[in-house]
Amino acid sequence: MGAQIFGLMGTVARATHEGGGKVIGVIPETLHARGIGYSSADEFIVTPDLRQRKAVMDSRADAFVTLPGGFGTLEEVVEVLTLKQLQLHDKPIVFLNTNGFYDPLVTLFEHFYEQKFAKFSSRDLYHIATEATDAVTYIEAYQPTVFESKWF
Repeated sequence: MGAQIFGLMGTVARATHEGGGKVIGVIPETLHARGIGYSSADEFIVTPDLRQRKAVMDSRADAFVTLPGGFGTLEEVVEVLTLKQLQLHDKPIVFLNTNGFYDPLVTLFEHFYEQKFAKFSSRDLYHIATEATDAVTYIEAYQPTVFESKWF
């Protein structure tokens, strides 16, 4: 039996193929060994671990669009936000805030600003989109910005 991909990632991968798009799968060996993955991907990359998976995805991405997800999704997007804050990349980052899913996270970010654990200008590191078309429009119009140092 071929590898399977489940949940939202599987739905996105299959819909991408159905729409004529290209799918690149990047998965750590531990998950690949369990038969999890999208065997129909146009390119399928197996990495030694999660850290290498993120490094491959980061280096190949033109933009980061964060769909609703769990702890792994949160960890990945916070890392790319941090890397952008440290001026280690200048790619667009979008939260697709479907049905207000990311409202509590946005509230937490606002708490960071109010408590001076992040600068108010850090809001420019990311975009909150309520619709997929808004995310695409933002990415297409995106112009990299030089952000002030994170240090106060």
